[in-house]
Amino acid sequence: MEFLQDYRLLGLVIGICTFLIIGLFHPVVVKAEYYWGTRCWWIFLVLGIGGTVGSLLTENVLLSALLGVFAFSSFWTIKEVFEQQERVLKGWFPMNPRRAAHYESLRNKPSNR
Repeated sequence: MEFLQDYRLLGLVIGICTFLIIGLFHPVVVKAEYYWGTRCWWIFLVLGIGGTVGSLLTENVLLSALLGVFAFSSFWTIKEVFEQQERVLKGWFPMNPRRAAHYESLRNKPSNR
């Protein structure tokens, strides 16, 4: 940690890790919606709360920052899972054939939009 601070690399390391964490969540959203639909949103809520608590409890700046990024990426994923369902309904992503009846019921549901 001292090395990163002495050579002023801490910001770059946090930036690179942030990029990787956010990049990791994209395929997680796609796979989670494919296999579990939107009912998995609470898992990301629990992960987000855990990351927030962990970020608040650690004194290490690097770990605290990365836990914060993880936490808010988890919170953002809740929104993305519901938007992923809409993308599947539009045909932009493949639908899970085992859940075809669920998607069909969503298509036939009257919309308030």
